[in-house]
Amino acid sequence: MITQHPSRLHITSRVAASLLGSYAFVWGFVSLVSASSLWAGVPYDDAMQLSSWLGMLLFVASVCGAFTVTSLARVWAVLAGGGALMTGAAWLLLRGLS
Repeated sequence: MITQHPSRLHITSRVAASLLGSYAFVWGFVSLVSASSLWAGVPYDDAMQLSSWLGMLLFVASVCGAFTVTSLARVWAVLAGGGALMTGAAWLLLRGLS
């Protein structure tokens, strides 16, 4: 059986997806959790602390998860697309608060 090693471009793109995509995903998650908490009446400091702690755990999990998925396009779509969707949802929630 012949195994083919991934190219440098593939490895670079996988690392970029894991770091940049996870950052975008966590940004959206923290924004959404903070906005949801504020909408629910949680004080600002508590909402930010909760979302930041959960965001740190999610960042580690999403970086590790980016290397387990076989499709690189799916990694980019889920992490960057999910981050954009969550950021948009947080923006809509915060618009409703004011």
